[in-house]
Amino acid sequence: MEKKSLKEAETLRVMRIKNGVVIDHIPQGKAPEVLDILGIDESFSDTVTIAMNVPSSVYGKKDIVKVENKKIKASELSHIALIAPTATVNVITNFKVVRKENVKLPKKITGSICCPNPNCITNKEREPVETVFIVRETDPLVLSCKFCERNLTSVTLI
Repeated sequence: MEKKSLKEAETLRVMRIKNGVVIDHIPQGKAPEVLDILGIDESFSDTVTIAMNVPSSVYGKKDIVKVENKKIKASELSHIALIAPTATVNVITNFKVVRKENVKLPKKITGSICCPNPNCITNKEREPVETVFIVRETDPLVLSCKFCERNLTSVTLI
């Protein structure tokens, strides 16, 4: 039997993908939300790898999501930034990283978050108004409803 070095034994062994995306540095426990944002469910036919609670020297623990044959949209990136502001996205082509970027929150988020204020105009049935939130702070996250000015510090995507 071949003896492995300590470094090899501690290495995370996950199948490489030929083409697709790898989303790394996701806060611990947020990988399922990232899958929701990407629209990945049981009907998705390509390979999806989820690693949760992976040791990280920077974050303590993190999650990683790999999705084969997936192209990521700008709207998906901004939604991921809402729940995983530390995430990095690696675009893979022919087993190589061809682009790496940190997710960024846009200055304004439209139609993705429901305002928790029941009196906000966005929650009135007679006035169908799409929600608009302004990003006030990024760390910690603070969003403000454009209409009622209610501040949010955590989000649930619509």
